[in-house]
Amino acid sequence: ERIERKQKLSKEMAEKATRELEKMQLQEKADIKYKEWLKKKRAEEAEKKKKEKEKEKEREAELQEKRTRSEKIFKEWLQNARNKPQSALNCYGFPHGKSTGLY
Repeated sequence: ERIERKQKLSKEMAEKATRELEKMQLQEKADIKYKEWLKKKRAEEAEKKKKEKEKEKEREAELQEKRTRSEKIFKEWLQNARNKPQSALNCYGFPHGKSTGLY
């Protein structure tokens, strides 16, 4: 009876040790998978931020190009506006700036 108890006890201890070992191995696998997932996620976030920065740079470049084009066109218009002849002030029935009759 004593021998049976010892055997039973040793068998239970062995089973418990194997369960603990399996549990530890499972935990290690889970940790490894989590670290891989985290690494992948961080890489994706870094890639996303990089793309956003590139888009922002493109937008900024387009905006700067648009500004320079607008300034150039405005300067051309200003130059042309100086060279245009003035329109006649005394037209549409207003000789010398006064009304000449009934409308």
